[in-house]
Amino acid sequence: MANAGAIRQQGQNPAIPPDRVPLKTWIGLLASMLGAFMAILDIQITNASLQDIQASLGATLEEGSWISTAYLVAEIVVIPLTGWLSRVFSLRRYLLVNTALFIFFSVCCAWAWNLNSMIVFRALQGFAGGVLIPTAMTVVLTTLPSSKQAIGLAAFAVTAVFAPSIGPTLGGWLTENFSWQYSFYINVVPGALMLAGVWYGIKQDKLQINLLKQGDWWGIISMAIGLGSLQIVLEEGSRKDWFSSAVIVRLSIIAAIFIALFFFIELTRKQPFINLRLLRYRNFGLASIVNVSLGVGLYGSIYILPLYLAQIQGYNALQIGEVLIWAGIPQLFIIPFLPKVMQRIDMRLMVAVGVALFAISAFMNAGMTYQTGLDQLRWSQLVRAMGQPLIMVPLTSIATAGLKPQEAGSASGLFNMMRNMGGSIGIASLATLLTNREQFHSNRLGEAVSLFNPETQQRIDQMTQYFVSRGADLSTAQNQAIASISNIVRREAFVMAFNDCFYFIGIALLLSGIAILFFKKVKANGGTVAH
Repeated sequence: MANAGAIRQQGQNPAIPPDRVPLKTWIGLLASMLGAFMAILDIQITNASLQDIQASLGATLEEGSWISTAYLVAEIVVIPLTGWLSRVFSLRRYLLVNTALFIFFSVCCAWAWNLNSMIVFRALQGFAGGVLIPTAMTVVLTTLPSSKQAIGLAAFAVTAVFAPSIGPTLGGWLTENFSWQYSFYINVVPGALMLAGVWYGIKQDKLQINLLKQGDWWGIISMAIGLGSLQIVLEEGSRKDWFSSAVIVRLSIIAAIFIALFFFIELTRKQPFINLRLLRYRNFGLASIVNVSLGVGLYGSIYILPLYLAQIQGYNALQIGEVLIWAGIPQLFIIPFLPKVMQRIDMRLMVAVGVALFAISAFMNAGMTYQTGLDQLRWSQLVRAMGQPLIMVPLTSIATAGLKPQEAGSASGLFNMMRNMGGSIGIASLATLLTNREQFHSNRLGEAVSLFNPETQQRIDQMTQYFVSRGADLSTAQNQAIASISNIVRREAFVMAFNDCFYFIGIALLLSGIAILFFKKVKANGGTVAH
């Protein structure tokens, strides 16, 4: 009785488990996940409707590319800042304000009257959206006990790997059935739900405005200039033929100088705005390498596969979405089981299997022909759907195990920045690889398909006869036959180049797997590193 009284005196209920999480906390956590889902979705959702947006705003293809670039540059700059700013203004207040701004600028994007206004609104949307991604992970690490964090990280994985998979599908469906503006209007209702959930479920901490006086302003300025310049180089480099463009050369020099300055300031300052020293932790540093590779595979495959389907198969946005959805929907059925599986199986093994499956799916796509479509690609997409969650959830648990609560903001910002940066590097590399390999294969095939080759001459004669039978005169029919042969060569060169791109993704994933061999073992229920 004395013990029971003592417990009651201390304000504890012996019937309530010590790691029990109130419903209110779960509501706040799920609301933050909804925000991360919207922000990541908006990276991809405009890609399916980009041509319609360009036509509506009177923009060229190169000008229209800035609609995506503006969002990504703003997002990559604000993600590392989020941990520090959420301490300054409090996590709840910072989330609420940026959610409201994200909704407002989403509507502004739909109301854009010309290209310049769209780029400005898209950048402002990216500044607000970039906050929503790392704060969702921070909420998991700061509000859940270690025994429940695997569940929270599984929910976060849905936003990180599922949202990019359905982004083009949803954008294509909205554009086909309504208009491109609905790709932005779609944020309004989930945004309102998020506002309500965060308001109710996340506790209000005190403002720490004094941190602004001690702010690491030189670190922030060097990071913003360096990462912003690098992101523009990665996004626009392929379109501008890389270092043949004076703009790309200048931005590359600026990025190199300011990123080096950023690292120097953050590693030497006593109170940096983002703790780069986390990269010295064995598991966090190694997991970040795998996370960069995951970004290459995740965003790279979502970039290159729709390009193949549109260019070779002539698929529209909806048909492309039907292919990509096979990598998205199955993950919703896999992810809920991962927290339990992580308690039974070594998480290092799970990440290794996930990386292997993701790489296998890329190699399955590396054998495409011009006839490869939905029926053939469905299986590789299913393999990818099995692999991605096995990487994301355990990898995040391994990276964050043993971190102190005050390190959660920096860890979340760094980890999410690494994945996004990996995506930008992957897309830039694949765009360049596709162009170079298409030229290489086109030259090789052109040598084989010579007009002096008897087989080529025979094929031209057959096609000439076909065009003559369709009503063309002999001279026109010969020209049409030669043009058809040329188109076939170009088509096959592109298919071979797409295959090379998937080989690149598969090899990048497998190389990152080397880092997994050096992970320390982590207990799933305790969030501690086993020695």
